Amino acid sequence: MYSTPFSPAEARAARARVGLSTAEVAHAMAACGIPVHPDLVLAWEQGSHPPSEPQLFALADVLWCPPTTLMGVEPRTLAEHRLARQLSVERLAYRIGMDPAEYRAAESERYWDGDLRQTRALVDALGLSLRKLVGIMGRGEELAGHLRSAVDGRWKTHVAPVAELVVVNETLVGGALRTMHTEFAEFSKRYMGHLVARNDDSRLKEVAAERSAYLHRLVDHFWDLVGDVGEEPPFDARGR
Repeated sequence: MYSTPFSPAEARAARARVGLSTAEVAHAMAACGIPVHPDLVLAWEQGSHPPSEPQLFALADVLWCPPTTLMGVEPRTLAEHRLARQLSVERLAYRIGMDPAEYRAAESERYWDGDLRQTRALVDALGLSLRKLVGIMGRGEELAGHLRSAVDGRWKTHVAPVAELVVVNETLVGGALRTMHTEFAEFSKRYMGHLVARNDDSRLKEVAAERSAYLHRLVDHFWDLVGDVGEEPPFDARGR
């Protein structure tokens, strides 16, 4: 079951920095519309009970720190990126035009199938990029597999699945795969040319090394060709 990430040590340190008692924190949170008992604040700091999402957001406001400080982790999942932006499931789902239950399922199942409009709205709301979203959803290796097959085989058969995976239109994806297929074919032509000409082994090894380096940065090259959106902007002092 999903639990809000929370660092008791960071919470204690954040409260010490602003010089508030647990009673004062509870009073300030009540003023934010999230009433809690001082004993609950103490329980959070002792690690016996994590705060709920609304409590985490209010506590971050009261302690004047970004939610990521209290979470104690850099966002890795879709849910953690949402928490970092102090967005509830319902609020984010409304912003991107998706049913909250459908969005919640995407978080829990780590599978994103939103349309182009919803995806662009999501990366904008969370300060992500399409490239980062693919990684967060655990589909980076799937993309890499498609790209390796495309450059070394029939690239046209991979246009539709890649376009669906990265949520980029097929025309743009097709252009990128065609370019990459042509570039990769040049390595084979050069290698065979040196082989037929019986050139020395050092030149063959050099071409093979260039080929290996090309394959190593295949995913990055793909994103360079199709472009990206919503590159993550810096948080301000309060993580907004």
